[in-house]
Amino acid sequence: MSGIALIIHLDGRPAQTSDLAPLMSEMARRGPDGESVVLAGSVAFGHRHLPTTPEALVESMPLSDPRTGCILTGDIRLDNRDELSTALDVPLSGDRVVGDGELVLHAWERWGEECAAHLLGDFAFALWDPRLRKVFAARDQMGMRQLIYSHRPGHVFVCASSARAVALQSRVRTTLNEQRFAEALIGLQHGSLTSTFYVGIFRLPPGHCLSVTSDTFSSRAYWHMTPPEPLRLKSDAEYAEAFHDMHAKAVQARLRSAGPVGSMLSGGIDSGSVVAQASRLLSDPLPTFSASGPDPASCGETQAINATLALPNLAPTVVDYSDLDSWQDDLIAATRALEEPWDFNMILIRSVYLAAQRAGMKVVLDGGVADVALARGDQMVRQVASGHWYRAWRDAKGLSENFGWGTAGTKSQLLEAFRGAFVPDFLRRLRASWCERQPTKLPEDNLIAEPFAEGSGVLESLREWHQPRLGSAGMSFAERKIALWPRTGTAAGRERYDRVAAHFGVEPRDPFMDRRLIEFCLSLPHDQLQHDGWPKAILRRAMARYLPGDLCWRRGRHH
Repeated sequence: MSGIALIIHLDGRPAQTSDLAPLMSEMARRGPDGESVVLAGSVAFGHRHLPTTPEALVESMPLSDPRTGCILTGDIRLDNRDELSTALDVPLSGDRVVGDGELVLHAWERWGEECAAHLLGDFAFALWDPRLRKVFAARDQMGMRQLIYSHRPGHVFVCASSARAVALQSRVRTTLNEQRFAEALIGLQHGSLTSTFYVGIFRLPPGHCLSVTSDTFSSRAYWHMTPPEPLRLKSDAEYAEAFHDMHAKAVQARLRSAGPVGSMLSGGIDSGSVVAQASRLLSDPLPTFSASGPDPASCGETQAINATLALPNLAPTVVDYSDLDSWQDDLIAATRALEEPWDFNMILIRSVYLAAQRAGMKVVLDGGVADVALARGDQMVRQVASGHWYRAWRDAKGLSENFGWGTAGTKSQLLEAFRGAFVPDFLRRLRASWCERQPTKLPEDNLIAEPFAEGSGVLESLREWHQPRLGSAGMSFAERKIALWPRTGTAAGRERYDRVAAHFGVEPRDPFMDRRLIEFCLSLPHDQLQHDGWPKAILRRAMARYLPGDLCWRRGRHH
């Protein structure tokens, strides 16, 4: 991924290269292949370069449009280039290379502030339109790229790929955000989609855009996840084949690269499925990067990694986590450079990205969001409510066998399902009302003194987080999953991977964050997502032809 920055002096003072210097320095590792700065009156654009597509090798960022005078800086990888080419009448064939940034500028010219809704892929960008005297910025729908900003009305607007970079701009006024700091101390990472550790510096949520003029500022959602039409096929085999094709399409889109593409490989089916697809689609061996233990007999994860490495067309690198001597200096440096405390416990992930960097990778695939995209949701509640009690029992029993929960686990899940199915809405509303009136308490094992908790605002964060979410009894399976999506922590998790990978100049790509694949998963009947207690049943069926059986149908989680 590249590092981007934009500064506009809202009081009209001329922009200078020095305005961007601390931001560019902070993001140097994010874009290790150089930097460019463009000044246009009171606006300054910065770009730290990490070209990861063939077009990005040619397209120079920040990018100016000679027709309109618009200037763009962006970290952009588009998956619908062909569709945009047709809609915008911008031919992609011929001698001249058309980059993703140029397509975004054409989209802005055609659709204005609705342009981001027409883009498919991973992106964050900011542009200046001198005709409107306006800055417009947007973040991709799923949240693979970050965009952080600060706005001081009448003074300055700053945005960049890093919160710490924004905080370093001399005209930004900020202090420690005690509420976010307190949330970190109690592990409440997913409570907000906008806050940072700095007062007055904010994350733009996924699927949002903002616009700024000398006297206005607005931020809004330009895209909402909506339930697709339910998919109805005749058999499990047909569903598996349809999923396989969509999964392969998502992986293929993420193989468009200016150099070799690597992939994380853990012992799970998520990254295993990505590796299986990518190794099939590539002619050269796929570099894989894993962290495993020295004794496979004592580590099921290591056993599964070794089984997957038997697949053809792989070039594996394995980091032995019991022997990090040759890695420790770089890992310690990466730990000291962490931007946020959430990232501290990702030592194995950092070691994998470090191994990828040493192998010359700028792009690394992973399967991080499969757990969310293929989550079963309230499947057992719906089975009980519709009278399919035997199916619910089979799912509860299968899950307990998978994860070693025993008979008590089966009973607990069934009890929860019956409660979810038959407790009437008015009782749920009464419970929600009762919860609102109860005093909020910190977790027992916390590091926060009571006066600090009361002054920081963390109690309000906890109260909001624990407030029961009342869904309509008439919600479809897809509608319920969409309603709960913000509480899955997907955005915060991908931001964490983004920050950790950025230290090593690596761009993460996750096929399970493909909007088309997620919409496909939302169209599935719930028994395709879990069957007889097997989570991600459709993924297992789709990958059965490629992955070893003991990996595809592996029970439990062994880390």
